[in-house]
Amino acid sequence: MPTCHWCHVMERESFEDEDVAAILNEHYVSIKVDREERPDIDHLYMTVCQAMTGQGGWPLTIVMTPDRKPFFAGTYYPKHRRYGRYGLMDLLPSLAEKWKEDPERIVRIGDEIVKEVRGRSLSALSGELTDELADQAVEQYLSRNDEVYGGFGGAPKFPTPHNLLFLMRQYHRTKDAKILEAVERTLEAMYRGGLYDHIGFGFARYSTDERWLVPHFEKMLYDNALLAYAYLEAHQLTGKPLYRSVAEGIFAYVKREMTHPEGGFYSAEDADSEGVEGKFYVWTPDEIEDVLGAEDAVLAMRAWDITAEGNFEGRSIPNLIEFDRAALAAEFGLSELELAEKLDAIREKLFRARERRVHPHKDDKILTAWNGLMIAAFAKGGAVLGDAELVGRAELAAAFVADRLTRPNGRLLVRYRDGEAAVPGFIDDYAFMLWGLTELIEATGSARWYDWAVRLADDMLRLFRDENDGGFFFSGTDAEELLYRNKETYDGATPSGNGVAAWILARLGRMSGRTEWAEAAEQVTRAFAGAYRRYPTGHAMGLMAVDYMRHPGPEIVCAYGRPDPESEAIGDALRHLYSPNAIRLSFPASGPESDIRDRLPWLADKRPLDGRTTVYVCRDFACMAPARDAGMLREQLR
Repeated sequence: MPTCHWCHVMERESFEDEDVAAILNEHYVSIKVDREERPDIDHLYMTVCQAMTGQGGWPLTIVMTPDRKPFFAGTYYPKHRRYGRYGLMDLLPSLAEKWKEDPERIVRIGDEIVKEVRGRSLSALSGELTDELADQAVEQYLSRNDEVYGGFGGAPKFPTPHNLLFLMRQYHRTKDAKILEAVERTLEAMYRGGLYDHIGFGFARYSTDERWLVPHFEKMLYDNALLAYAYLEAHQLTGKPLYRSVAEGIFAYVKREMTHPEGGFYSAEDADSEGVEGKFYVWTPDEIEDVLGAEDAVLAMRAWDITAEGNFEGRSIPNLIEFDRAALAAEFGLSELELAEKLDAIREKLFRARERRVHPHKDDKILTAWNGLMIAAFAKGGAVLGDAELVGRAELAAAFVADRLTRPNGRLLVRYRDGEAAVPGFIDDYAFMLWGLTELIEATGSARWYDWAVRLADDMLRLFRDENDGGFFFSGTDAEELLYRNKETYDGATPSGNGVAAWILARLGRMSGRTEWAEAAEQVTRAFAGAYRRYPTGHAMGLMAVDYMRHPGPEIVCAYGRPDPESEAIGDALRHLYSPNAIRLSFPASGPESDIRDRLPWLADKRPLDGRTTVYVCRDFACMAPARDAGMLREQLR
């Protein structure tokens, strides 16, 4: 995990230390695993660590028998005892001695641990799910909502944008104002804090404090993909320009820093530079003045909270927590528009100066699953913001995965780096790529992406589906055999592959008329109903799938014709429509040579009438009259 701060610390303190290495080489076979390349191994042994210690995290330290049965687990260990933790120089000799004294006892311990984690992996009891469970999840989220700084629970605070996506859908269903207040409070607080990079854009991994001020500075592709998607939906739901601006900032950051020349997206940027966490991102007043001069420096420091005392180890993380636009404009004799323009020019100067610093390490491997999430975000961004360039970026990345991360037989692979692709893909790779392709289909109407989605969906069912108990295994039938074949239902830093698979199969099933996909989606949610009931707030994506199936939206098909003011008004109405459970398909006037109207009979007649942009709205198995003006369309959508 190249961007993990404490992984680097443990590497420097222990794994690169000759004393530790000598003990390891004498008594152990040392194996280092990149959890992003082999998430199956990480999931398995993280479950072990949680079962044995009650907690988990990275770096993950496992000691096991020669037949891979674990008997000791933990996370970070220093070389010598420190921070109340045992050191490796104490642990390693002790564990080696116990193995020599009584290996049979160690093997028995390993067997018991394997039996325990296998039991934990069985997601309890199937059943039917109703809106009552969604209401229960909302109640639990709201009970944990920080009504001052947003987020759910105390520090450290993680963005978990999939929770916000679920909550926005529940607000749409119930119109409960408390839900939207919690969502907006969180979105605005995350943006205002140091979690967001106000100089170069993009979000850091998580906040170490309740105010979202001090982040863990690494930037992950998946966080930024999911956050962009959430801010886009919030913009549609509320119409507020702030949310649009944040999403645009994320896309600007990803295009600038996280994109391979051929279109794929890199994985992450480290928290450290020059061996110091956050050094790249923080400022002192003297540094600000050196870049801007005295007059503009005063404004910048007032705006972004840069002080002599600092807010992070004697230096300052730029933030807008106490920012008051109207008050600051009045203080400096500017209109609010003039203030915004001046701050943007100042930010650009600071950004150019920061570019001359030593950059954090970039993890430039390209992961299929995370690329699927960012493809979904860019494609949705293009549709919501009316930006064809964003859709084009999504198509380039999808083409990269098709060309570089797919075997000739169609099997997805996990990662690509320096010309090499490796490791058969897991359920997350398939589910997340299908999410990206579904957004591309809706944005472009292209048969290319539809045909690939059909193949991937069928392959996903063939490779991962549990034919006996329902749901999807994490690894495919062709994967390396581990201690057992597990299923993941819980949403962590990224949403559950099972939850995403259910949601996307339900969407593709409706779009295509393939009933086997829709039935597979229902079987997933029924298979994990017990897990959902036991911990509703841990299964936002699964509950989103249930919501999609129980409350289907309309089918909206827009066939663009010649450009004119009415066509633009229609496009604007559709871009601002928040209808998360709708099927939305757009066919650009200069679209692909082959679009999915050639594949799906129900779309064959959905074309521009008299060369004018025409929208077809259908719901409950009945279609309304074709709409060729924005007023008629808005009335139908109401």
